[in-house]
Amino acid sequence: MVLPDPVPYLPSRREECGVFGVFGHEDAAKLTYFGLYALQHRGQESAGIAVSDGGCIKEHKGMGLVSEVFGEETLDALKGHLAVGHVRYSTTGSSMLSNAQPFVVFHGHEYYAIAHNGNLVNAYELRRKLEAEGAIFRTTMDTEVVMHLIARNLKYGLDEAIARALDQVRGAYSLIMCTRDKLIAIRDPHGFRPLCLGKLGDTFVVASETCAFDLIEAHYIRDVQPGEVLIIDHNGPESFFPFDTAEPKYCIFELIYFARPDSSVFEQNVYLVRKKLGNLMAKEYRIDADMVLPFPDSGNYAAIGYAQASGLPFEMGIIRNHYVGRTFIQPSQAMRTFAVRVKLNPVRELIRGKRLVLVEDSIIRGTTTKTRIHTLRQAGAKELHLLVSCPPHRFPCPYGIDFSTKGELIAARKSVEEIRDFIGLDSLGYLSLKGLLRAAGSMSRNHPYCVACFTGEYAIPLEEELRKDCLER
Repeated sequence: MVLPDPVPYLPSRREECGVFGVFGHEDAAKLTYFGLYALQHRGQESAGIAVSDGGCIKEHKGMGLVSEVFGEETLDALKGHLAVGHVRYSTTGSSMLSNAQPFVVFHGHEYYAIAHNGNLVNAYELRRKLEAEGAIFRTTMDTEVVMHLIARNLKYGLDEAIARALDQVRGAYSLIMCTRDKLIAIRDPHGFRPLCLGKLGDTFVVASETCAFDLIEAHYIRDVQPGEVLIIDHNGPESFFPFDTAEPKYCIFELIYFARPDSSVFEQNVYLVRKKLGNLMAKEYRIDADMVLPFPDSGNYAAIGYAQASGLPFEMGIIRNHYVGRTFIQPSQAMRTFAVRVKLNPVRELIRGKRLVLVEDSIIRGTTTKTRIHTLRQAGAKELHLLVSCPPHRFPCPYGIDFSTKGELIAARKSVEEIRDFIGLDSLGYLSLKGLLRAAGSMSRNHPYCVACFTGEYAIPLEEELRKDCLER
């Protein structure tokens, strides 16, 4: 008798997460809380912290924002000098408490906690193989797949177990792990997702973005390198590189959208990159208009760059309600559409009768943008010209972004002119790929960025099931 797969694995890939780790602080949990608070933009679905006091690992996690999951009493109960934290928007695995991270296990007289940012393209294949060999899974996360692989190789020692386990996986991952006395940071050989190392006094910290260091007044040391396994214990940090060298493929959408503008990722300042995106759009598109308006907050910095380069006045003519989360990473389309109406409201007296250049960071499904444009039409705008600070997204991302199937992408089904007509614009322009790469600091043909969502050129081949799910749906 052949049982059906119990986990709806493939259809549930969404946006990435944020990770934070601490070694050597008397109140590691509270430090991790503030680190996660700074990384809240990377995931609003769940949050968790696991803390070691040298004897055992305690954890607390829940659904919701960091400030909702943790309070003073909760944090006071998490005593220890070593911690791993995570904010999540589901990559692989559905939205439920059992899938909140860090994932904590006790195996072979040792505790392990692991937090993952990214997505494995062969997780489905590995999970089926492990289950056939008797493995029992508690969650639907690919993070648990990694932990099973590590556990099966611990007879070789932890360092070798990590190397052997991750040698079997393919995809994007920035991992933070801890045992009772070690903090471990790992970045995949292509370096898809950011991960950086910092220090606060004698305390070492690891985070998805440098903005987490700024809040706790830690200073940035360096990025964790692609393919690096960084182990921090009482002797300090030590690195090894167990994987074959791979071509860097940093996710360029981090610079366009994901990362906070006050962060540096991939050794690039996000604010300055986004501003340069706008500068270069002004070279590619000259529009006769009255003013430049961003769709806040994602379009703010490219709009500033466009206004300065074009000479048009910059206005904040669309006001954001900051008590509403990021619409792109809302779990369902119904929630996204409602959030658009609640989130943004035009200043009618400013825009009535005006010709507007609107700046946005991307158009994914098109429905959110259409709703916004309809609102501006109702507010009396005379002309609406939209500029997008990246090329059209025509291909799905299997590496942990919330457009995992081709059918979700409006640019995969429609031409630019058809998108313009669908949204209801007077004109629509996208920044060229050449302009995007120039703004990101790379002009060479062998640039270090993953641009597969624009070109369809995937750095890691997709498994057959995933290829069908991504490209044929």
